[in-house]
Amino acid sequence: MEYRRVGASGLKVPALSFGAGTFGGSGDLFGAWGTTDAREARRLVDICLDAGVTMFDTADVYSDGASEEVLGEAIKGRRDKVLLSTKTSLPMGEGPDDAGSSRSRLIKACENALRRLRTDHIDLFQLHAFDAGTPIEEVLSTLDDLVRAGKIRYLGVSNFSGWQLMKSLAIAAERGHPRYVAHQVYYSLVGRDYEWELMPLGLDQGVGALVWSPLGWGRLTGKIRRGQPLPARSRLHQTAEYGPPVEQEQLYRVVDALDEVAAETGKAVPQIAINWLLQRPTVASVIIGARTEEQLLQNLGAVGWTLAPEQIAKLNAASGVTAPYPYFPYHRQEGFARLSPPLG
Repeated sequence: MEYRRVGASGLKVPALSFGAGTFGGSGDLFGAWGTTDAREARRLVDICLDAGVTMFDTADVYSDGASEEVLGEAIKGRRDKVLLSTKTSLPMGEGPDDAGSSRSRLIKACENALRRLRTDHIDLFQLHAFDAGTPIEEVLSTLDDLVRAGKIRYLGVSNFSGWQLMKSLAIAAERGHPRYVAHQVYYSLVGRDYEWELMPLGLDQGVGALVWSPLGWGRLTGKIRRGQPLPARSRLHQTAEYGPPVEQEQLYRVVDALDEVAAETGKAVPQIAINWLLQRPTVASVIIGARTEEQLLQNLGAVGWTLAPEQIAKLNAASGVTAPYPYFPYHRQEGFARLSPPLG
């Protein structure tokens, strides 16, 4: 397993991390992801650790805390061998302090995560969404207190826009607070919006990307192809409305290219889609999920090899779309390289 620094920080993470959203699954969304219990989770953790996958990502909102609880049970007795990453800010109830990033919410969320995960510290604590109702200064000072108390090692965010992240980084620098070193983002061959603004920001500010849903919300598993119905067991039947939209023709164009590269390399379609992400700028780790050992072992096969330049070019061409304004003038080959960092 390759290990990478997260942005400009000293945090080293494996190129592949495990997403525990399938642990303890309940409800329409998370129940469709998976219902892995503690016994099954321990086996998946065993496989991960044997492969060098040492970071496990979860969130309080995943099945109302059940994911954190199952993960905590699964790593029992080997806390020193893993990195724990969790998130908060999304709604956990109807109460006034059950959503957002206020001081009281962050303190309560951190304490609850520590209890559920059965640990005295969280290696990476991330805000799951930007809270426009709480002053950034309040958010950062609270996180600073939690870091100084030894309850959190590193800070990150997820699903922030460019201005939200940049303003937070600027205020952290001004006030001397710990800065966000990671941005957990949606990024895939059928979802490259991350490249327009957030990737250049990450390059400039030293913020590493942790990629969620690298298979395009389950669309790049190799089971969805042009002219064929959606497989009966696909979780897209239950979860498509929750995930990022994908234009069908774009999906088929990318899958056609993936099939071509699969024939050339002998690798599975998901392995190729993940390997492509690992070659992209700012990407520190790709978060893989699995309901079964078979799925996990296949995803682990995405590392240890590298796509050829011509194969990357083929996938880039198939997945590329016109950038929105104001980015499209600078993403044209003749001018972009002189104005921005190279994005590949």
